[in-house]
Amino acid sequence: MNAEIPSRVQPTPNAVSAPYWEACARGELSLQHCNGCQQFQFYPRTICSHCGGTDLAWQVVSGSGRVKSFTVVRRGISKAYAAPYVVALIELKEGPSMMSTIVGSEPEVVAIGASVQVGFEAWSEDIQMPVFSLT
Repeated sequence: MNAEIPSRVQPTPNAVSAPYWEACARGELSLQHCNGCQQFQFYPRTICSHCGGTDLAWQVVSGSGRVKSFTVVRRGISKAYAAPYVVALIELKEGPSMMSTIVGSEPEVVAIGASVQVGFEAWSEDIQMPVFSLT
């Protein structure tokens, strides 16, 4: 008996977020950058979260950051999410924070302030999800 593993929840790219997901598919982390106030933002929006400007452009960023906060999930929400896994708030070098997972390390070694680097994990044929590894 071979039970089928359910799929992970898939994001739905839209007109605003499509450039983000296209960059992820290329193995790049790209953020919106405001040409008015020179600030980066995440998650994708139609206006700058800092100054309200609308002159936004996409820029590839370093993908490096630090763990701002995290939790260890010991019981996944379904069989699609093998536990334990670490969900972390990552403060990117460029300023914004984003929620992601820490991969490639035992949960016990993850710590607030730890340096991380982005990588990408296939969640489907269409979606490459940014994930982070300790550096």
